[in-house]
Amino acid sequence: MHKGSCLCGAVRIRVEGELGPPDACHCSQCRRQSGHYWASTDVAKTAVTIEGEDNLTWYRSSEKVRRGFCATCGSILFWGADGREKIAIAMGAFDAPTGTHLEKHIFVADKGDYYDIADGLPQNRQ
Repeated sequence: MHKGSCLCGAVRIRVEGELGPPDACHCSQCRRQSGHYWASTDVAKTAVTIEGEDNLTWYRSSEKVRRGFCATCGSILFWGADGREKIAIAMGAFDAPTGTHLEKHIFVADKGDYYDIADGLPQNRQ
């Protein structure tokens, strides 16, 4: 089991089972929302328990995607596509140890010009 929360603790997350390897998304939406790139892991919705859900606000960032954040402290916690059985959870929300390591970078064609990706991991343009 893995536990985590937003910055203020108003939204708490519990995931049953192991976390899959996270990816780092460099798309313009993730960069704008997080202030840099966003690392997350995909988890089956059935494995996730959210406490303090009344403090969770969803922002529809496109026709098919919504992003969840704490309405109190603003912590970005979730990314979810409509009709998908999994939800992406921010790696920064989890208590250590997570037992996983970054697997790849995605949407690197949109990455910021102020940094380089030099960790040797696979980089997907989209």
